[in-house]
Amino acid sequence: MIVIQAHDLTKRYRVAKKREGIGGAIIDLFRPRHEMLNAVNGVSFSLERGEMVGYIGANGAGKSTTIKMLTGILTPTSGEILVNGYVPSKERRAYTRTIGAVFGQRTQLWWDIAVIESLKLLKKIYEVPDDVYREQMDIFDDLLDLKDFLSQPVRTLSLGQRMRCDLAAALLHRPSIVFLDEPTIGLDVVSKENIRRFLRRVNEELKTTVILTTHDLGDIEQLCRRVIVIDQGKILYDGDLAGLKKSTGDIARLRVEIRGEDGGELLARATNGVPIEWKRIGPGLYEGEFPKDSTSVADVVRRIVTDAPVHDLAVLEPPIEEVVRKIYRREIAL
Repeated sequence: MIVIQAHDLTKRYRVAKKREGIGGAIIDLFRPRHEMLNAVNGVSFSLERGEMVGYIGANGAGKSTTIKMLTGILTPTSGEILVNGYVPSKERRAYTRTIGAVFGQRTQLWWDIAVIESLKLLKKIYEVPDDVYREQMDIFDDLLDLKDFLSQPVRTLSLGQRMRCDLAAALLHRPSIVFLDEPTIGLDVVSKENIRRFLRRVNEELKTTVILTTHDLGDIEQLCRRVIVIDQGKILYDGDLAGLKKSTGDIARLRVEIRGEDGGELLARATNGVPIEWKRIGPGLYEGEFPKDSTSVADVVRRIVTDAPVHDLAVLEPPIEEVVRKIYRREIAL
């Protein structure tokens, strides 16, 4: 069942083009210049119920603009959006009851009152039944550990505590779709893991559809099977995470555990003639990479296991950070 459909989505802004210097500023007062900026340019995709999708791109790529159009905050310049059967910018009152949203730099909680009072207000606004409210609060307490600071004003919370409360607020009314814009920005390792664990459970048990934009690619690897990459307002890639990693298929990477102190020398002899440089990353543990177009992985593995006392060997996928970096630098084409 498709719950989000975006077709040829475009958002243009008319921005002032300033001249340099004092003289240019005076001229701008009387003869201002403007140009059109395409923040999002012909974006199309659809999401099925229960999908958790990573929507990634460099700063200024168009991620947040897309999310704001999908949530109804912005009206598209052209194109069509249908979410849960609603046109977001035209049916906002009914539509917003079916979605939740977390924007990492902003909170939807009331700054000077206790967290629990904010949640009770949202319960009234969304008309959440008492039994659903109690059940949701039990889940939040179990997975987000809110009980210790529910009575504190929002302004006194740390960033990690506030983000957990914002997630609770966004999901209090059990929306079928949640939009998350940088939900783990600035958080420590423990806070990030708590939020990831919570999102996995919500997605698995309630079949909540999640769109996640983030610069923390650890979020993508741990939560998302599907990835959409956007750059300069256009989609470069839409598919599974494994397929994205395979786009850097010109390089093979091996990790070898080998017994003995002279493991590096043994590996170097075993792979003599192969353009590979081995790096020691731990006791008896080495990593190396080489171009696949010159030597097959199978041949290198055969030479290593034949000529060296190998304890363990693994063919590694490229880190997602490396893949995305190469996409941004136009080192690989999608």
